[in-house]
Amino acid sequence: MSLRSNIRALFTLGRGVVKGISELTATDDPLAMCRDWIEDARQAGIFLPERVNLATATKDGIPSARMMLHKGIDDRGFLFYTNYESRKGRELEENPRAALTFHWSVLERQIRVEGTVEKLSQEESVAYFSSRPRGSRIGAWASDQSRAVESRERLEQRFREYDQKYPGESVPLPPFWGGWRLDPQRIEFWQGRLNRLHDRLRYDRKGDGWEISRLNP
Repeated sequence: MSLRSNIRALFTLGRGVVKGISELTATDDPLAMCRDWIEDARQAGIFLPERVNLATATKDGIPSARMMLHKGIDDRGFLFYTNYESRKGRELEENPRAALTFHWSVLERQIRVEGTVEKLSQEESVAYFSSRPRGSRIGAWASDQSRAVESRERLEQRFREYDQKYPGESVPLPPFWGGWRLDPQRIEFWQGRLNRLHDRLRYDRKGDGWEISRLNP
């Protein structure tokens, strides 16, 4: 982190630890607050501030979780992309509910999100896929994500095969790859405070609006 980032991180941390989160100043739009906190983490110089833990479960309720990169927030929710045939993709198909957790230890901040998921449109998935580096696009074709592969050499061989099959920048979207949107039904903001009396502010979806509750730490 640069000196400027360190100063920014200390300022953000101090502001949060001392002032915390007040119901009186909490925004009516928790999605906007999520964007603000992610931007604070980015300005603080945190590496990959968009890293998030995604938790899914089978239809029988067996959970699994993994770290991945969150790819934006629109007016309807949180966006991420994956191989639809991966473990998380299959679990989201059979049990379309999920949870996200953002955590920035340097800032003593955390956001927890719970809700339902839906696939993004073909057009949205194509637009994002086309913005990825070419190597990442080839890699999406080469990887049978979450499935066993006999060796590293075989994986690299598959990459070379698709690299030759799709020369240049024109790499199409694989039919098994695309985006998801998590429509939040609950969002909780956690801010570390002195004496472990942390702030926990929870938003629960109520119709077109949100109900705000302060939780004990």
